[in-house]
Amino acid sequence: MHARGMDARKEVVLPLPLIEPVAGDIDDALWAAINGKTKPVGALGRLEALAFQLGRVQGGLQPEIRRPELMVFAGDHGVTVEGVSPYPAEVTAQMARNFLQGGAAVNVFARQNDLALRVIDAGVKLELGAHPALVDRKVARGTANLAVAPAMTADQRDRAVDAGLALAAEAAARGCNTLAFGDMGIGNTTAAAAVMAALCDLPPEQCAGRGTGLDDAGLARKIDVLKRALARCPRPLPPLEAVRQFAGLEQAMMFGAMMGAASRGMTLVIDGFIVTAVALAAWKQTPAILDYCVFAHRSGELGHGRMLDHIGVRPLLDLDMRLGEGTGAALAMPLLRAAAGFLREMASFESAGVSGRHA
Repeated sequence: MHARGMDARKEVVLPLPLIEPVAGDIDDALWAAINGKTKPVGALGRLEALAFQLGRVQGGLQPEIRRPELMVFAGDHGVTVEGVSPYPAEVTAQMARNFLQGGAAVNVFARQNDLALRVIDAGVKLELGAHPALVDRKVARGTANLAVAPAMTADQRDRAVDAGLALAAEAAARGCNTLAFGDMGIGNTTAAAAVMAALCDLPPEQCAGRGTGLDDAGLARKIDVLKRALARCPRPLPPLEAVRQFAGLEQAMMFGAMMGAASRGMTLVIDGFIVTAVALAAWKQTPAILDYCVFAHRSGELGHGRMLDHIGVRPLLDLDMRLGEGTGAALAMPLLRAAAGFLREMASFESAGVSGRHA
């Protein structure tokens, strides 16, 4: 895939995979199966809607979560020179190594929930070294400073998206049908807030939060950076142009992985603020992708709830978390397993010989 550089006001067209909306031909059968289980109608609440979604995505009445994976995409952001994070840029590589060593929160939750964890180096400035859990797809050593220039070139964006498409294909080849997404990159909340502001047409004040713990002065500085970045670009911006202008390489690669996974009929488990900004861009690019997305949680980061509302989705969990890493996606996985499991294994009134409700 290769696209020539284009003016920001023009649509960027890439050969992305076709994503079909899920078929509705088994909708009635799915609801009949859900409602026919040995329980009052609706008694399992939102698990019933989740089971319905999983059945639709998989095209059958017995969905299952097969070989789920959590991909944590890592990359550095040139905008850190603007002081938008209280942590130095070196922490991106340090935390990525922590993931590889199994010491982060996401590692704990992935182990607890039987998730294969893969760390993707999309654009970390430093070298991470060889490791069995590391997938090295580095496109560049971080992005440019989005406050003054596009975060990446069109070629860099396209290479990152291509790599993401390949990662989804590799996961599918391993038998994975449920792909969760996480992120790591100092400065990434600034990048995500810029994508959100551009694609939702919102002022930065409604998109920018405190990230990893900015004080009031730091938050004001972050908002000023976002205003400068957005002023560079005429709006509205096409989704892939917003990615090029503001996103990290890890976010561009994640975009490709989402598109590739959905095109293969996989379920996408969307983490918090950063990952939702990527899902926002993917949805703006291809609305049908939303059929395949399960939104794991509502982050404590300012703007995430507003972004979820803009997309029109309700997340499974609301725990005031704002760590990132894919932690919310990992914690949501037992709910996906429970939803698929009850639809697949729970007895019906007929099979259990239990009398149903009187008409």
